[in-house]
Amino acid sequence: MKLYYSPGACSLSPHIALLEAGLPYDLVKVDVRAKKLENGDDFLKVNPKGQVPALELDSGEIVTEGPVIIQMIADKVAAKNLAPARDSAERYKLLEWLNFITTELHKNFGPMFSPVLADDAKAFFKDRVMGKFKYVESALAGHDYVMGKQFTVADAYLFTMLSWADRLKFDLSGLPNLMAYKARVGARPKVQEALTKEGLLKAA
Repeated sequence: MKLYYSPGACSLSPHIALLEAGLPYDLVKVDVRAKKLENGDDFLKVNPKGQVPALELDSGEIVTEGPVIIQMIADKVAAKNLAPARDSAERYKLLEWLNFITTELHKNFGPMFSPVLADDAKAFFKDRVMGKFKYVESALAGHDYVMGKQFTVADAYLFTMLSWADRLKFDLSGLPNLMAYKARVGARPKVQEALTKEGLLKAA
């Protein structure tokens, strides 16, 4: 498999998932603004949406959209329990989390990275995301991970959003469950490996 990524972008989530799954893969860096690969090729020929992540399967098929990609990765190694079994009640809980992260967190973060959006508009989106993080804070009470004791691909996605909160200087100090969760996920060896491979963490 081949993961098309941009360092620290939402493609970090499937990168973590691939490492946690122990699946072989190649990394291909994308300049998302220029829509170019490192070798100069046109990324739009890979993914006409022009976004990362994109996962190229061994068959040559391209799969896009992060929440779909990470479930596909989890389902390839069902024994690792990176997602609950398909059609189980717990799987729908995972889907609930993935939908929440992608619509309520991810999509509200996007405008804050815009170079043209006014500061007061960015403040609006920041307040909105903080409200969503307060919900996550309460949901994490007594839980190691969003689904309870078991790390799942939803944690890879939520951790990626928390890394964006760091980049945008969010003050999460009033959310102790979230802070402890971020540290817990961030300390996982495969998470550290993904961050290091993307140049976001210096190798020890």
